[in-house]
Amino acid sequence: MRIVVCVKQVPNIEEMKNVKTDPKTGTLMREGVSSILNPFDEFAVEEAIQWKEKLGAEVIAITMGPPQAEDVLIKCLSMGTDGAILLSDVDFAGADTVATSFTLAAAIRKIGKFDMIFCGQQAIDGDTAQVGPMLAENLRIPHVTYVNQVELVDKSVKAKREVEDGYEVIQCKTPVLLSVIKGINVPRVPSFSSLSEAMEKDIPTWNARNIGVDRNLVGLQASPTIVKKVWTPEIKRKGKELTGDPSALAQQLAEILLNLCSPRY
Repeated sequence: MRIVVCVKQVPNIEEMKNVKTDPKTGTLMREGVSSILNPFDEFAVEEAIQWKEKLGAEVIAITMGPPQAEDVLIKCLSMGTDGAILLSDVDFAGADTVATSFTLAAAIRKIGKFDMIFCGQQAIDGDTAQVGPMLAENLRIPHVTYVNQVELVDKSVKAKREVEDGYEVIQCKTPVLLSVIKGINVPRVPSFSSLSEAMEKDIPTWNARNIGVDRNLVGLQASPTIVKKVWTPEIKRKGKELTGDPSALAQQLAEILLNLCSPRY
């Protein structure tokens, strides 16, 4: 069995306020902001590794990004993936979800036969949750989103997924793509020795030529989504600050709440 895990490097959420956008392209300018493994992807990596431990599967992590995105692959290796691949090319820059899923699909075809693909439910820097399903469509395989439990039944996968009013249980044949949610497991914390070993492993870098795609079909030039403007919404309502003695403040607050709750005719 072979499992591919798609992960993403995202800006550290604690430093998101420092992230700026390129005025011409509308894409994020990550210079000076540290990056981390997308938190939702940690659950995908852990789930893949647990399948490896149960069934002896081979697990390969893959990401698309600048050279420094190698850091998240090192973390994946330290958690227990068998291999990792970095997709990095100046022509990949500025890709939206359509171009990203197309590029990932081309790389996975190059990897060869696989049984499952795990993705996190979404990335915290975009929150679109589109790449997983789009990737499955590019590969022409079934996909199940918002999965919180997976089991193997004969030669098919049974997945339990969250929906608004409960759960759905879906069974489908492999190969299949599953995007998992927080709570499906508890991601392991790599040990210092496993991290040191991961840093010594070779991580191949593939560009557009390596995966056999036309440079005009990847990156910003192939992205139908165009960011026209990015801005901070104007705050029209301002809060009211109460100061003074605590007992007097309590009385003021009570009066304000009573006025808000009083029926108006």
